[in-house]
Amino acid sequence: MSQVFKRILQTMVLLVGSTVSLTMSASEVTSEVIDTHDPFKLVQQVSNKTFDRFNTDKALIDADLSHLKVIVREELMPYVDYKYAAYKVMGQYLRDTTPEQRERFVEAFEGYLVATYAQAFTEYTGQKVQFSPASDFADEKFVDVNVQIIEDGRPPIKVMFKARRLKDDSWKAFDLVAEGVSLLASKQSEISNLIRQKGVDSVIEMLKDRTQQEINYKQDKENAA
Repeated sequence: MSQVFKRILQTMVLLVGSTVSLTMSASEVTSEVIDTHDPFKLVQQVSNKTFDRFNTDKALIDADLSHLKVIVREELMPYVDYKYAAYKVMGQYLRDTTPEQRERFVEAFEGYLVATYAQAFTEYTGQKVQFSPASDFADEKFVDVNVQIIEDGRPPIKVMFKARRLKDDSWKAFDLVAEGVSLLASKQSEISNLIRQKGVDSVIEMLKDRTQQEINYKQDKENAA
């Protein structure tokens, strides 16, 4: 995994893992209904609920790390606009694909994100988070949710979630920017180059292969995820 992408994912993990202790108790998180019509509440609530699920399912995770994929798919992915992100990642090559290829690419990209996030969650150690005040988004189609990750002895990490308004007026996140580096842009650069070199069908199979890789506590640095 590239160092830039790995750092972005670690930052996302720190955010999800550290939010719950600052906002509400675990019992409150469990019963919380996600407010998908407020992007600022959305980011905080999804973070809370995901980490609470980690605590609840700790025994299952200890027995089988692949259970992290289940948590990511059930708690995070419903609030991630992975189709929009997948199309952005394909870049200029999107228009050269068939509807069937696009559908398969989106499915493979979603699975890839699930596996990648699950692997990243094995590195959480416990930090604190500060959310910037919400701003007026009544007339906005895109919103940036700014936060800072606080860890003793280290400078704060500036993080920005990018969210977009959907046709039903709900919101979903589609990108994470850590210290000025966009996860979406980094993947677009890598994957669009691979599509140019090998074709979209080969890239789809590559994403599927990475999705099937085993989750473990030792991140494989040779894997250019």
